[in-house]
Amino acid sequence: MDYSKESIDRQKKIKDMKDSWIICYANNFWWKINIISIRNESESKYRDVNKLMENWALWEYKTAWRLISSRWMWKLLFTKLRDNTADIQVCFMRDKVIFNTWKKLVEEIDIVWEKKSAFKIAEKFCQVWDYIWITWDLFLTKHGELTLFVKEFQVLSKAVRPLPEKFHWVQDQETIYRQRYLDLIMNQESFDRFKFRSDFVKTIRQFYWENDFLEIETPVLWNSASWAAAQPFTTHHNDFDEDFFLRIAPETALKKATVWRFERVFEIWKNFRNEWSDPSHMQEFTAIEHYAAWWNFEDNMKFTEDMFDYIFEKMNLNRIIKIKDKDWNIKEVDFSTPFQKIDYIAWVKEKSWIDISKYNAWDEEKLRVDIIAAWHKWEGMDKQAAATMIDYLYKKVLRPSIVWPAFVYNYPKTMQPLARASDKEENIVEQFQLVLNWWEVLKAYSELVDPKVQQEKFDEQSWAIEMWDEEATSWDDDFVLAMEYWMPCQSGWGMWVDRIVSLLTEQENLRDVVLFPIMKSLKQNNPELKKEEK
Repeated sequence: MDYSKESIDRQKKIKDMKDSWIICYANNFWWKINIISIRNESESKYRDVNKLMENWALWEYKTAWRLISSRWMWKLLFTKLRDNTADIQVCFMRDKVIFNTWKKLVEEIDIVWEKKSAFKIAEKFCQVWDYIWITWDLFLTKHGELTLFVKEFQVLSKAVRPLPEKFHWVQDQETIYRQRYLDLIMNQESFDRFKFRSDFVKTIRQFYWENDFLEIETPVLWNSASWAAAQPFTTHHNDFDEDFFLRIAPETALKKATVWRFERVFEIWKNFRNEWSDPSHMQEFTAIEHYAAWWNFEDNMKFTEDMFDYIFEKMNLNRIIKIKDKDWNIKEVDFSTPFQKIDYIAWVKEKSWIDISKYNAWDEEKLRVDIIAAWHKWEGMDKQAAATMIDYLYKKVLRPSIVWPAFVYNYPKTMQPLARASDKEENIVEQFQLVLNWWEVLKAYSELVDPKVQQEKFDEQSWAIEMWDEEATSWDDDFVLAMEYWMPCQSGWGMWVDRIVSLLTEQENLRDVVLFPIMKSLKQNNPELKKEEK
């Protein structure tokens, strides 16, 4: 690896300290107090600065943070420390500070055959971006700035590299994605965004627990690539000598758990779909999925509205969110419930003049001709089955126009092999999606629990696979077997966490809410590195 002149100097300092038996990378630290807590201390805790400079600090409050700035003036060294809550000023005074080597307390120590005072170590060997711990007293400077007067300090972790740009955000987008830790150090907005994501998932969990759901875990590797219209990732199991698939969704496994006793289950998990990349799609993404026995899709609509009400109330969020639509115009989107409802079949017909409810799984040739005749076409449609073409048509003519939160419902039966057909209309399945700013945020439907009908649906999908539709759902005999042992009527629901968090934090790219998004390797981007590898 390449090192700058400053990094080489830092490495030398670390070596010199280690040669003097100073521990530069600590084992642990137990006494951390958050900076925000110190800032909230009452004035009765403040000490008189003149007495501190005349004597040693007395109160032994201990804490640890990261150095973010340093300036020396006469016999005082002022630094700024930062933790995950705030910043605070720190004051080291010559002859009034002790250094802890982790082995002993010293007022001075030999480093490279030269005596260094504790103050000099703080000045020359504690550098910006190092972690240190200190014991201190609290006082106000003459300018009224809250400051910690250091009695004792110790190195917790030395930084080898400085930040690329001091006191500025990291500007290069690729660097932000590859080295998110640099972005989090300097960019408070980015830090707050990822804290928001954590709080969002925590709030969702609380909502599930309060509604009697049980969180369970399901496998990531599966024998079949069923559950959703998407191309899977394939891997080989060496011990079994068999190909497995990274899960597209945990749907069938979660539904198996409802066969007996687990009436309400949910899982927060990673899904994998070997699809294209764009601001609204990633091959690895986080989602939440649940199944509730005795519910239908309308019950899940009400549950969704209740969940959003709960999230906005618990997290104290503004119901009006500013979002850029597909044409980059800023719209104020209201998350107040109830959400609007849009008929999928009726609106697609209005936008394209095609009645998609009239096509069966084997009508792909007729549908393809009719779509082209209506002046719609896209790459790869010559190899798509009817269900996939209907989905692409919807995404082309209807979904881009939806900016506000809306439930899209009334889907044609050929679209969903795992959904229950309506008792009122046999060509319709009981399904809805929540669409927001033309992104599909969540999907739910009344579940198909008839094993004979389910097997027929899988057979239709097998035929689609033989027709080279890479996004068709694979069969799953084990799932049908479980269904034959009696599966209760139920409704399933899945939400894309990355998408909803992006929208709530006013981001336009999913990668801005994923801490470490998947990236091409540096070798892939650098032909010279490829040559070296060969």
